Amino acid sequence: MNNRPLHTALFAAALGLAGTGAAQAQDALTAPQVRAQLEAQGYTKVEDLEFKDGMWKADATSANGKRVDVRLDPRTGNVYPDKPVSALGEADIRAQLSAAGYSGVHDVKLDDGLWKAKGTTAAGEKVKVRLDPTTGEVIALEKD
Repeated sequence: MNNRPLHTALFAAALGLAGTGAAQAQDALTAPQVRAQLEAQGYTKVEDLEFKDGMWKADATSANGKRVDVRLDPRTGNVYPDKPVSALGEADIRAQLSAAGYSGVHDVKLDDGLWKAKGTTAAGEKVKVRLDPTTGEVIALEKD
């Protein structure tokens, strides 16, 4: 039995895969580019930057001052924190609530991936609210 066509096909496939890997390695971000990407997204104190398991990995301080482990897509630079971090700060949340008619806003904090706050509605009810960490929209409201 002649396996020459099979061997030729396997060899061609192996070359194709090797070429793909080389192309991906050439397209990958370098360590300085990864550090710059993290800093541009508000991360500071970037430490232990390493390429592992096909992704960049680092320890950093997020915009809200908490230490997080992050992973980055080596081609796009998309950041994937181990604990989701809000793109909004406390001032943003206070402004969002004020614009929505809330007053006396206090106890604003990011907890369990959501913003939490207490305040008074335009109708005078004291409430606890939960807000989306990306948009700042109220997603839950409970009388206080």
